[in-house]
Amino acid sequence: MKQIPMTVRGAEKLKEELDYLKNVRRPEIIKAIAEAREHGDLKENAEYHAAREQQGFCEGRIQDIEGKLSNCQIIDITKMKNNGKVIFGATVVLVNAETDEEVSYKIVGDDEADIKCGLISVNSPIARGLIGKEVDDNAVITTPGGKVEFDIVDVLYQA
Repeated sequence: MKQIPMTVRGAEKLKEELDYLKNVRRPEIIKAIAEAREHGDLKENAEYHAAREQQGFCEGRIQDIEGKLSNCQIIDITKMKNNGKVIFGATVVLVNAETDEEVSYKIVGDDEADIKCGLISVNSPIARGLIGKEVDDNAVITTPGGKVEFDIVDVLYQA
């Protein structure tokens, strides 16, 4: 099976969610099912059916997280020598060549991506256009709005 790249922080967040689902959410749902059963006829018991549906979602998410964690390759960028190259896990400071607007993106795994927090997927068009480039390089990124030219100002290898 294909290994999924993930940052240390991304793996920690998934482990925290898994722990919450197994040790908090699952027992809550089991308790809700037991309480709903006490109300009698299960055919017309909306509380019971809702709790069973929540249980299905919870168990599905647990399996999903366990699968991702078992197939992930955790990459700790802080243990690598910074040679100024854009790689997975690096934080890249860019300047839009047209507008002089400065932006900063951290290249992370698909599950960790959150553009509002400056976390972009390694499979995104921006990240694909930046991987392998170095400080002072120019990158032309094809976006849905057209081509955008960026200058790479800095590459940071930080957590």
